[in-house]
Amino acid sequence: MADVMLAKEIEGTAARLGIDLTQVDLDSIRLPPGEDLGIPSDDEDIYRDDNLEFDSGFGNVIVVDNIPVVPREKFEKLEGVIRKIYSQIGVIKEDGFWMPVDSETQKTLGYCFIEFNTPQSVDSCTFAAFVVTNPGALAFMARLRTASLFEAELALKTNGYKLDRAHIFAVNLFDNFERFMKVPDEWAPPESNPYTPGENLQQWLTDEKARDQYVIRAGTDTEVLWNDARQLKPVPVYKRAYWTDSFVQWSPLGTYLATIHRQGAAVWGGASTFNRLMRYAHPQVGLIDFSPGEHYLVTYSSHEPSSPDEPKRVVINIFDVRTGKVMRDFKGTTDEFAIAGTGGVSGVSWPVFKWGGGKDDKYFARLGKNLISVYETETFSLIDKKSIKVENVLDFSWSPTDPILALFVPELGGGNQPARVSLYQIPSKDELRQKNLFNVSDCKMYWQSNGDYLAVKVDRYTKTKKSTYTGFELFRIKERDIPIEVFELENKTDKIIAFAWEPKGHRFAVIHGDNPRPDISFYSMRSSNNTGRVSKLTTLKGKQANALFWSPAGRFIILAGLKGMNGQLEFYNVDELETMATAEHFMATDIEWDPTGRYVATSVTSVHEMENGFNIWSFNGKLLYRTLKDHFFQFLWRPRPPSFLSPEKEEEIAKNLKKYSKKYEAEDQDVSMLLSEQERERRRMLKEEWDKWVSEWKRLHEEERLERQKLRDGEASDDEEEEYEAKEVEVEELLETTEEVLPFEYGQE
Repeated sequence: MADVMLAKEIEGTAARLGIDLTQVDLDSIRLPPGEDLGIPSDDEDIYRDDNLEFDSGFGNVIVVDNIPVVPREKFEKLEGVIRKIYSQIGVIKEDGFWMPVDSETQKTLGYCFIEFNTPQSVDSCTFAAFVVTNPGALAFMARLRTASLFEAELALKTNGYKLDRAHIFAVNLFDNFERFMKVPDEWAPPESNPYTPGENLQQWLTDEKARDQYVIRAGTDTEVLWNDARQLKPVPVYKRAYWTDSFVQWSPLGTYLATIHRQGAAVWGGASTFNRLMRYAHPQVGLIDFSPGEHYLVTYSSHEPSSPDEPKRVVINIFDVRTGKVMRDFKGTTDEFAIAGTGGVSGVSWPVFKWGGGKDDKYFARLGKNLISVYETETFSLIDKKSIKVENVLDFSWSPTDPILALFVPELGGGNQPARVSLYQIPSKDELRQKNLFNVSDCKMYWQSNGDYLAVKVDRYTKTKKSTYTGFELFRIKERDIPIEVFELENKTDKIIAFAWEPKGHRFAVIHGDNPRPDISFYSMRSSNNTGRVSKLTTLKGKQANALFWSPAGRFIILAGLKGMNGQLEFYNVDELETMATAEHFMATDIEWDPTGRYVATSVTSVHEMENGFNIWSFNGKLLYRTLKDHFFQFLWRPRPPSFLSPEKEEEIAKNLKKYSKKYEAEDQDVSMLLSEQERERRRMLKEEWDKWVSEWKRLHEEERLERQKLRDGEASDDEEEEYEAKEVEVEELLETTEEVLPFEYGQE
């Protein structure tokens, strides 16, 4: 969106100056030396910080040592054996094989040179055979830095290849020989540098006021601020213009802030400010995704094909966040990555890879045609070297906490084979539970945040096939044998508008109905007699809402009417089953709770031209402060890592909250008194300003007295009120008169 706004600004400026941009060669424009128009370039850091090494031109040439020494009559046979070995890796140039010969003995010298073609010449079938026989080849591939070295560096995997007992290959890149020649003859112990501790990237969590941070993007500026609810205002932390080319994104635990650039992505963080911690080279990157534990970063880009008949090319890289190293890359067409449905960009559903297995980042998976490919991060290869084959699989999702995969398969054979939802344990790939479903139109899966429950919303056809109705299959994941409960609304023909689990809890909410004002029902997975059955808590009739936003701590929920409902907000306490407040943020487009559940932000982004900005509310619906920003694009709370406290300790603190809260109540009172004093001072200054303004006008009035009297032909000044008498005069004006003759018959009264 920022790029679009900048383009419009440039076009508008060019139009005012009478410049035709279609006639301007932008690539030919060069700024004067040292001039950057106030916009720092990250490109300069690349040349300043990095020790660049340039390709000497022999990156696709290898040297194979310890080959047999043979006479001339055996040259052809030996060459055929070596070519057979290395042709499995890539295509050798026509004149790309050379074995030096001793001029005296006319025998080979025991080594040879092999030059490969470009990476595009690698035959996929022979390469696949090589990968199968070398399980570590894929992980090695991910470490390659440049495409031109692909075949040659892959050939290094044959170092140590045993041709026979007497001949074990020693393989090196030709370019490495210059480096080997610089090795000193005598070994010297390496210099040990003293340990210098790095920055504390979690320093922001130690804020004495226990405040949370958020990032906003408006116009060309990106800004990080503290939410100071006591002072009823944001407090600046860091601000930078042109910090990102498109959007920013926090990592899941709040350690890093990621920015997007033409050359790739970058992450920022630090103890007191935001320093660039690492860059990830990926030209034209469009989307990014962190693993839940922040160990890995997935980047995505799509590239226009050389021919209009060909699909776009997709490149996906998986980086190690701390080192910036590419652990695995995936390349293909948009068709290959769009199997899961449409969305994201260019028809690719994002994220392509879904992370599972909790915060350890052990597994990630991708949906393919009739299969689900599950990878493990130890070697970044398929588990057991093969995918899970499931005919016609349409969707899958991970448990948020455990390595459990839920997948959905629609009906096959015109309904002869029912649809099903299955749960698989990873890495064993054992099927834990399966539920067959009949007459299915659509299916969506919703995991509870702790992975305790899985709700499967199933839209089914009626017997006539002319309409559908909705029900739920509720899986109790942590209970023995994973029992499943079928749940339907009292009026099962009601349309389901929204569904949401209570975070860390056992309740869920459903918006349902076909009216402009639908109903909202709350349910619990527990019942009063603890029979393990779903129980209804309450139903709120006729609410102006179409979205549900639970507090991250549970208990409180916002019933929101977004888009066509113009930002209606109802703050509801599910424990007490009562409304705490109702409010409105006109044209609100987004709602986001802070990670503690104390505050919530509502915002109007630039999809609307007016009222751009955000409001900060307390959990019970009190408006704390409002900030307006033109061209407002993003609002994101900084996530917090999970608490180190055990559930028992948290429960103990909750029980003794009054004891702990005395200190904070005193601090709140001090702040309240300070705010009151500040408010009194503000009012005093306003009154002084008003009195000063009145005094000035009285002075001017007195100075002009004689002038006013002169204008009245010497009559007394307007201060002499006794000379005048006020009278009220009524004036009547006849607007219209109409005469009409009415017929009168004899005998009528």
